[in-house]
Amino acid sequence: MGTLQVGRLRLELGRRTYTMGILNVTPDSFAGDGVMELEAALTRGRMLAAEGADILDVGGESTRHGAEPVPLAEELRRVIPLITRLVGELGAVVSVDTTKPEVARQALRAGAAMINDVSALRGDPQMAMVVAEAQVPVVIMHGWGMPWRIPQNSVSRDILHEVRAFLTERIEAAVAVGIALDRILIDPGFGFSKTVQENLEILRRLGELRSLGRPIVIGTSRKGTIGKVLGGLPVNERLEGTAATVALAIAQGADIVRVHDVQSMVRVARMSDAILRNA
Repeated sequence: MGTLQVGRLRLELGRRTYTMGILNVTPDSFAGDGVMELEAALTRGRMLAAEGADILDVGGESTRHGAEPVPLAEELRRVIPLITRLVGELGAVVSVDTTKPEVARQALRAGAAMINDVSALRGDPQMAMVVAEAQVPVVIMHGWGMPWRIPQNSVSRDILHEVRAFLTERIEAAVAVGIALDRILIDPGFGFSKTVQENLEILRRLGELRSLGRPIVIGTSRKGTIGKVLGGLPVNERLEGTAATVALAIAQGADIVRVHDVQSMVRVARMSDAILRNA
């Protein structure tokens, strides 16, 4: 698939798996890993980088089910000083996890190198323009809008067909407003508006999304599906389940895995790459 430049990081797609470390600056993260104080967040970012995260994904608004929207000013307060210091002091490659174009714009000015938009550029039409003007990589994710909900017809739907059709349409819409095709990454939205069986089906058939010709990002880390499959395990006991989903996603062609437990998942990725990609 070639290469993708994300800030100073050159991704050799298909040669190895890259790890995106989750850095939530929220009080209500579903995973219980949110940190609100700047120095504490910087310390966590430093730890994730030391553990091997290639990219730090900074988010100031929770996307968990039932989360309250965060006002623009508050989201800016949470993420911009942190991004500035992560880039300036650590030299980190930072992605900003946001649906707000002004947050994306200011994050890019602060040094962020990629935008991760769970609304797939639908939340605000200005977001696509921000990406097009900056010509930075953008992750577009499959979902059914916020608040996240499972459609009533989900019992009979072909989830991979719907994900592929949705992502195809969003790629075409992005290119139409001037976003370069080679800067678009796709995320099937594991855990967003999907049943347990649909999430498992996404992992089972993830390789089908390779037909779209774009790098695949996937975030299964600590998700509810893992807890349910393993008999109701709480968030802090889902490490092994996460490891299984990461390894299988890599086997299906995932390029970037978005995770909380960076050190463990970097090891899973390296072992999987050694088997599958001779890395």
